[in-house]
Parts: sequence; structure tokens; C-alpha cells
Amino acid sequence: MKSTVEHLSPTRVRINVEVPFDELKPDFDRAYKKIAQQVRIPGFRPGKAPARILEARIGRAPVLDEVVNNAIPTKYQEAIVTSEDVKPIGRPDIEVTEIADGERITFTAEVDIRPEFELPELEGLTVEVDETEVDEEQVTEQLDQLRARFGTLTGVERPAQTGDFVQIDLSASVDGKTIEEATTTGFSYEVGQGGLIDGIDEALEGMSAEEEKTFTSKLVAGEYADRDAEITVKVTAVKERHLPDADDEFAQLASEFDTLEELQENLRERLGQSKRMEQATQARDRLLDKIVEGTEVPLPESVVQGEIDNRLHDAVHAFDHDEERFAEFLASQDKTREQFDAESREEAETAVRYRLVLDALADREEISVNDQELTERILYQAQQYGMAPEQFVQQIQQAGQIPAIYQDVRRSKALIDAVRAVSVTLPNGDPVDLSDLLGSDDDEDEDASVVEGTVESVEDSAEPAGDDTPDTAGEKADVKS
Repeated sequence: MKSTVEHLSPTRVRINVEVPFDELKPDFDRAYKKIAQQVRIPGFRPGKAPARILEARIGRAPVLDEVVNNAIPTKYQEAIVTSEDVKPIGRPDIEVTEIADGERITFTAEVDIRPEFELPELEGLTVEVDETEVDEEQVTEQLDQLRARFGTLTGVERPAQTGDFVQIDLSASVDGKTIEEATTTGFSYEVGQGGLIDGIDEALEGMSAEEEKTFTSKLVAGEYADRDAEITVKVTAVKERHLPDADDEFAQLASEFDTLEELQENLRERLGQSKRMEQATQARDRLLDKIVEGTEVPLPESVVQGEIDNRLHDAVHAFDHDEERFAEFLASQDKTREQFDAESREEAETAVRYRLVLDALADREEISVNDQELTERILYQAQQYGMAPEQFVQQIQQAGQIPAIYQDVRRSKALIDAVRAVSVTLPNGDPVDLSDLLGSDDDEDEDASVVEGTVESVEDSAEPAGDDTPDTAGEKADVKS
């Protein structure tokens, strides 16, 4: 087999492949066997008719079609493997250019590739992160949240105010029609908590038991999502929360500590550790921003378009793919479709650019991923989705997503290695040592809480169509002859 590569642009190539017929004998054998199973020929059992009899009955063309359609993806993959400087992204556009029966088959494959670009050297780079100082207000806030978990609710004969718990009945209607899924009774809600229905807190403020009020709000889900609805709320009880005293007795009740001072010190340490984790997150995200800002990255258009398509699909899916409802939603946000499309393209280009930079980092540092690291990421994601690991693995296998997860882990490791290689400082210039969180260069057991989510922090969870995962060279393509 002969193959040559033409670079059409920094992000796209055309691969010209010529396959001699003597390399296609196994493909012809498979084609004859398959066709023989499908064609009934008198005097022969299914699958036993000789090749010459089959061709005499059905002609040569169906055999050639079967050979071409099955052999070309394999030959394309072989051409990719032998072209070491070509790293394809996504599906190729394949066109058969010649079938010289008995001599050769030639075809071309145009495909987007990972572009080549220069990354800045990490040595000498500095990344600034925030201070980790914990103030007493934060400790008090944490303590109050803990006290709230052990608080008691007492009914009161007064109007509700922020922080009270109310028991309410809710109903909603659109154009006079009651929305069953938006109706509930005996619901307990903390006034001022938010996240239930826009306008509910303002309505509840000042209401007493057995009072009822109606207000207008947009529904956020269901058949009438983003439609104005008349919301009726009735308060059946108002309760005030009483917190236990912050003393040694409470510390013994709520924790393993004997004194309030010990509990507060523990909360202070936990806050400090949380801020240290925030420093590690800032370091990796700000370093990646700095690398991307200093790098010219040509963007493969098909990958960008795939990312745009995914974003549009996700957006319209929330409206059951009803374009009119989606347009109404955009109008309610004072946004045109043109603005949405422009924002989607900008976000897609950013996501693809960051992925390409991470992949280049991983290549330069020769990052690999072992089975344990891949398994740990799969288990982590299964937990994030609230799924049993076996069920999650089955789904990602069926969807062909394991290579994408592999690539995510590789990108995460590359970025963690990059953070280790640069200087991390506070705003005043003092150095910050993150080795206890990131591990050393020789430590393969990076802290999972830092590694997990590295890629997600710089891009949306949706993978672009045809992401450059290790198996893209083997993807099936539409063959045009």
C-alpha cells in the first residue's frame, strides 16, 4: 500500500492512498462468504457457492462494493499509523477515486488534524494565587451553620420573616389551567433561601399563618417552561428556628471535641485547608490561561463546529427541540439568535483551544495514563452522576466514551505537571508550596481532589463531535465512490 499526505491547511490534510489488489485477498474472501450467505443458488447450500458461480449470478460490482466499503476504513487507519506527523481529529471525508479491477483501488481521505504550534517554556513562568488567611467571621459562619443543623423549630404567632421556616401549599396556573406538577401541599421552606420560585421570598415576607397570596412568575421546567404563571401560595404555619448555645456542651454534642475552643480550631483548620485547595485550583487554571494567552493555536473548523452543534443541541433540548419556544426564551433574555450563535462560537473556540493546548502539553511531557488512573477517573465520574460503577461503565462503553475519558485524565496530569514546573506566589511575591497537594514530580499518586475536574474547569462537559481521542483513526466514515 502506498500513501502520501497533502497539507491543505495547518488543521487539515488530504491523504492519498493506493491499495494493490493482492493486499485485498482476505477482504475478497470475506466478501464472497458474506454474499454467499445472502444469495440462494440452486445446487449449493447457503454460504457454499464458489466465487466464480456467485459472480456469474450477481455480477462483479456487488463484490467490489463489499470489498471497498469494508477494506477502506482499515487501509485508512494503516495510512494514519504510517504517517507519524498526522494526528487526526474526527471523522474523515473519504472518496474513492479509482477502482481498477485486478490492479488497485485508490482513495483520498480529508480529515482535520491536531495542528502544530509552539508552546511557551514553563521555566521562569510565575502564577499568582490568593492568600489563605482565615478570618474569624468565616469561622463563626461555619459554626453557625453547624448550630443550624442542631436547631429546633418552634411555631410562632407572627408574620414570617427572613430565616423563618414556613409550611406552605403551592399551586400554579397558566391561562387559567392548573399545572399539576407545580402543585404541592405541606411543603417546608426557609424564607430567603431562594432556588424555589422567583418571587416566592418577597411574597412570603410578612405573611402569617392561613394567609394566601398570588403573584406572577416564570416556570422553569415542564410543559410550560419559561411561561408566565399565576402562583398561589398559602402559609399554613410559621416557625422560628432556635439555635443551641455555642458552648462546650454543644461542641460535645456536634463533634468529637470536648470544648468549643477545640471545635473552632478544627473549623479554622478545615477552612485553611479548603483555601489551600482553592490555591491549587487557581494555580492550575491561571497557568493554563497564561499558556493559552501566549500561544497561537490554529483551530480545526470541523471540531469547532461539532462543539457548536453540541451546545445548540443541549440548549434546544431543554425545550424539547421546539425552535419557537427556544426563540421565545432568547427573547425573554433580551438576546437574539445571532447573539446566541456568536456566543456559542466564541465559547466553542475557547474550549477547543484549551483542549489542544493541554494535548500539546501532554505530548511534550510524554504523559501516559495507566489502568489504575483510568479506573479511578471512571469511578469518580460514576459517583458524580450518582450511578453504580458497573452501569456507568456499560453506558460509556456503548457510547464509545472511554477514549475521551482517557484523554481527560491525560490532560489533567499534563496540567498538574505544568503547575509543578512553575513558580507559584502570593500577591506580595512570597512563594507558595503546593507539593503536599500536587505531589512531587516522582509521585504518581496525585491528590484526586486536585486532579479531578481539571479539564471541566476550563471547558464545558460536552465533548466536541470527533474529539481527538486515541481511536479516532479507526472511526467509520462515509465512503463516496
